[in-house]
Amino acid sequence: MKMIMLPPLVRAVLVACAFSVPGAATADVPTVRIGAQAQDLGFVSEASIEAVHQVTVAAQVQGRVLALAVDTGDRVRRGQVLARIDAAEAAAALAAAQAGVGQAEAEMGNARSELARARGLVERQFLSASALDAARTRLEAAEAAVKAARAQREQAATVKSQFEIVAPLDGVVSVRHIETDEMAQPGRALFTLHDPARMRAVTDVAPQRLAALGDGAVRARVTLGDGGRVVDAEAVTLLPAADARTHTVRVRVELPAGTDGLMPGSFARVHFVGAGTAEASVVVVPRAAILRRGELTAVYVADGAGGFALRQVRLGRGVNGSEAVEVLAGLKGDETLALDPVQAGLRARAAAPAR
Repeated sequence: MKMIMLPPLVRAVLVACAFSVPGAATADVPTVRIGAQAQDLGFVSEASIEAVHQVTVAAQVQGRVLALAVDTGDRVRRGQVLARIDAAEAAAALAAAQAGVGQAEAEMGNARSELARARGLVERQFLSASALDAARTRLEAAEAAVKAARAQREQAATVKSQFEIVAPLDGVVSVRHIETDEMAQPGRALFTLHDPARMRAVTDVAPQRLAALGDGAVRARVTLGDGGRVVDAEAVTLLPAADARTHTVRVRVELPAGTDGLMPGSFARVHFVGAGTAEASVVVVPRAAILRRGELTAVYVADGAGGFALRQVRLGRGVNGSEAVEVLAGLKGDETLALDPVQAGLRARAAAPAR
């Protein structure tokens, strides 16, 4: 007797894998025993992966891009230099502002000395009080001029720093939007970065489907498109507005921190379950047992007499989208099915009486 072990199904719906079928006619055909299993009555929605923290770094100044320090796919640290823009004019403006500060400080020093001399002359009655007030006013004006010059220098330094593009967060460069020697303009996107440590699945769902889950908290399980990994969501957030065109609600499903190997824009499936969602008994069969011939969908069932009988079935949704399919009609849930329907069909025809 040939025995085949199926791969484990996520939330397995096969009650047992018993591969004993009486009779020699079925000895070379692998089989599986199916059964009914209680499942929640949630629903599945297709989704895409996005980063919780994603930013687009844009230029704030105009200039030619001199160098790009990173490329798409590179990991970066907060504050790391991403690109440099030609800052010759900004450097000249900063130098002029620095010179202005020096001039203003020199004039302030001169005004302070004049005020000190004026006070001495007033004490010896060689100078009037009005002249002392004028010297004090000149010093106050000089001090104000120094503050203005220093502010202008800080502004010039800030502008010059904008010619060096730095990363605003720890993450990965998703997209590079510019090339070396291109002209950067204020507002033009240069890089898109995301933090791969925090990801989520986003999907659009009809409000009626969410309402069917009940008034309690909505739970979710996410099947990732990178090989079928299944993870439980940390939180489910429904945005408070519906799309005017599709009349659907955007749902954000937060994935556990540190879920590795995900890329923004990749495919996922979200299985929503309400806190009070009811359960139903369903029958599920392996995809390998299903025979499709045109409009016919059927399976071969062991007849108990050593052979197989073809039985038409009506299928429903897939279980986690992969290895098994729900059967809506045609099976009770206590049958033994052939895992190789082609071979089972040949056995059945060979055992049929000649006409």
